[in-house]
Amino acid sequence: MLDNETIVALSTAPGKGAIAIIRISGPNALQSAKKNIQSKSNFDTPNQIVLGNFYCQNEIIDQVMVVYFQSPNSYTGEDLVEIYCHGSIYIQQRIIQCFIDDGLELAKAGEFSLRAFLNKKMDLAQTEAVCDLIESESKASHQLALNQLKGTFSTSLSNLRAQLIEFKSLIELELDFSEEDLEFADRKKLRDLICHIQREIKQLRDSFAYGNAIKKGIDVTILGRPNVGKSSLLNILLKESKAIVSDIPGTTRDSIEDLMTYKGYQFRFIDTAGIRKTSDEIETLGIKIALKKARKAQFCLYLYDSLEVSTEDIIDDLKKIIQSQTQVLLLEGKIDRFLHSNQKLTGQRKINPSDLNNKLKEFTHLETSIYIPSTIQKITDKLVELVEKKKTTSSVVVSNLRHYQCLTSALDSLKEIDFALNNNLSGDLLSVDLNQVIHHIGQITGHIDIDGDILGTIFGKFCIGK
Repeated sequence: MLDNETIVALSTAPGKGAIAIIRISGPNALQSAKKNIQSKSNFDTPNQIVLGNFYCQNEIIDQVMVVYFQSPNSYTGEDLVEIYCHGSIYIQQRIIQCFIDDGLELAKAGEFSLRAFLNKKMDLAQTEAVCDLIESESKASHQLALNQLKGTFSTSLSNLRAQLIEFKSLIELELDFSEEDLEFADRKKLRDLICHIQREIKQLRDSFAYGNAIKKGIDVTILGRPNVGKSSLLNILLKESKAIVSDIPGTTRDSIEDLMTYKGYQFRFIDTAGIRKTSDEIETLGIKIALKKARKAQFCLYLYDSLEVSTEDIIDDLKKIIQSQTQVLLLEGKIDRFLHSNQKLTGQRKINPSDLNNKLKEFTHLETSIYIPSTIQKITDKLVELVEKKKTTSSVVVSNLRHYQCLTSALDSLKEIDFALNNNLSGDLLSVDLNQVIHHIGQITGHIDIDGDILGTIFGKFCIGK
C-alpha cells in the first residue's frame, strides 16, 4: 500500500492567512526543495530552520523558511520538508503547483498520517487520535484525544494482547503433543486471566457512552408543553436570541439548536416543539421530531408550569420520552411569580412539590426562571455534575465507534472462551476463540494486517496535509 512517490500538500487550513505551511514527504523531498529554494545557508542539516527564496522557473515567488526532517526521525518516518511561506492563496498555489510540475504527487486526505502508521511511527489508534485532536472543540474532547495520542490506550491493549498470545502459544504447544496428553497451559490461570481481561475490556467498552458524548458534544433537549418558556430558556442558556419567543402556543415547529461550552464541556442545547394534541400537520410533525430528539439525547430538560399541568400530565409526557440512556431534569419554570408579595398564585398550583418528589424520585428537580440568573446556573452546574458522574475510574476513555465495536466483538469471543473452559472443551476450540480475541484487540491498534478499505475509510476522514 505504501508507494515511493513523494507527496506534497498544504498543511495549514485552506485560505488566506499570515503564514502557510507546505509539507513534502518521500524519497525526493529534500532534492525537490533544494531545486526550488535558494539559500545562503545549507538546509541539508536536519531540524534546522533556514531562510531562503522560493523560485519557480527562475521567477521568485516568495521569501520562505524551510526545515528538513531526515528519515526516520520525522512525522511520516520518511524524509520530510516543511516550507513556511506567506499566507497568500496565490503563493500557496504557485508553490504547490511548482512541485507538482516537478513530478510530485498531490497528497490525498490523511496520507501523511497513513504513512506515519505504515512506517510504524504511530499505531492505528494513535493516528486516529491525531484526527480527533484536530477536530476537538472543548477542553474535555481535547484531553481525550491527547491521552489517546500519548499511547495510554494502546499500551493497555497491547499488554492484554501479549498475555493472550502467551497462553495461545501454550495451548498450541499442547496440540503438538496431543498424543502424549500433556497440559502446558494452566486452565485455572487461564480462567483467571480471562476474567481479568473481561473486566478490563468491559470497562473500556462501557466508557464509550461518556467518551462519545464528550467527543461529539452532549445533546440536551428542552422539552415541555407549549408556552412554558422553552425558547426563552434556550436563549438565556446560549446568551443570544436564537429562538423566537411568543405568547402564541405552537410558535416553535422545528427543533432549534446551538452549542455552548461550559466548564470544559460542549453542550448542544435543542429547543423543540411543545407537546400537545393538535390537528395542525406541521406542528404534529414538529412534536414527533421533538420526541425523537429527546429519546436520542443524553439529557432532557423537561420544563413545566405548575399552574398549567398536574403531576399526572408530567408522568404521561415522560413516558413518551424516557429511554435508558436519557437522564431527565424536571424544571419548574416561571418560579419568579411565587417570589413577589402576591402569594395567591401559590394556591392555584396544580402540582404539590412533595407529591411530585414522591412519585418521581428518580429525577432531579430544579426551580428556574429566566429572571433569576442563579437558577439558570444551577441547571448548567447540574448538567456538568451528571456528565462527570458518567466518568469511569479508568484513566483510559474510549471515544471512537470503531474501537467500541472491536471491544464488543472481543467481549463476545471472551464469553466463548469462558464457556469452553467451564465445559472442558478441547484445546483446538480454545485456540480458535483466543485467536479471535487477539484479532479484535489487534484491529484497534493495527497490530494485524488491516484491510485496505478499512484504512481508506479511517484516513479518508483526515484533512489533506495531515
